[in-house]
Amino acid sequence: MTTSFTTVAAESSAPAPEPATADDSRADASPRKRRRRPHTPLDARPSIPLTLVTGLVLLYTLLPLAWLVVNATKDQKGLFDSFGLWFAEDFNLWDNISRTLTYDDGVFVRWLLNTLLYVALGAGGATVLAVLGGYALAKYEFPGRRAVFAVVIGAVAVPGTALAVPTFLMFSNMGLTNTPWAVIIPSLISPFGLYLMWVFAAEAVPAELLEAARIDGSGELRTFFRIALPLLMPGMVTVLLFSMVATWNNYFLPLIMIKDPDWYPLTLGLNAWNAQAQTAGGEAVFDLIITGSLLTIVPIVAVFLLLQRYWQSGLAAGSVKE
Repeated sequence: MTTSFTTVAAESSAPAPEPATADDSRADASPRKRRRRPHTPLDARPSIPLTLVTGLVLLYTLLPLAWLVVNATKDQKGLFDSFGLWFAEDFNLWDNISRTLTYDDGVFVRWLLNTLLYVALGAGGATVLAVLGGYALAKYEFPGRRAVFAVVIGAVAVPGTALAVPTFLMFSNMGLTNTPWAVIIPSLISPFGLYLMWVFAAEAVPAELLEAARIDGSGELRTFFRIALPLLMPGMVTVLLFSMVATWNNYFLPLIMIKDPDWYPLTLGLNAWNAQAQTAGGEAVFDLIITGSLLTIVPIVAVFLLLQRYWQSGLAAGSVKE
């Protein structure tokens, strides 16, 4: 009886709770409301204007490729009698490919082999020189290093077409024009590839790792091939891809250097087929030109798809500071 009376007295003496106000109710409800975050460039939410612009760029990029694929399935008559972005009644892709490879005693195959030769020696050699030069410039100190950097940057800014005529005059005096070396030797010089490997080697190969290898008795060549080269692989593949595309699509340099059709690359060969329709008595082979253009881009697309992961990692190297 005493205990219950004490409890009741304590409860009656306790202060009554204050009534909830409007400010308190808003404060209690505010955490329940989802606040709208401000839109930032890093926000994952889709942007309608950016999506539209990206779609237009994608359409602009893929539309010529779609046109090329569609028209490679048409014969000479179907190219002019049907809509350019849709197929004709007859599907002649395989027949066009066969005729392209066998036309004029298979000269297209010869042009393809010439292009592969120029790419293998020119782009491959440019990649090797860029890797060696970029690694040396990034990891070794020597007098004139800043001057070399200025020369490389200046060479990147000079377009290749501006050097084509002086190169032709020099090779003409050396007796190398109208030979494969007139295309291969200039392709060995890649200022952009050298600069890219210079920057990549400076970030991808830690100096401490090289010092540890030297302390363990490793020579410079062994250190390069066993330690540095695997780390440089993404950048090397990136330079290789850029050099391959530049050599594969090279048109102006072979145009002024080579006059013998047997040494034409694909770019000059397809242009020669296109020009023969404008000559007296020449045969128009527009269907073969389109099919040959499709066959020309297939190797480049395949190489990009196979080496895409190396290319992406090479471009992103050094973008994140650890």
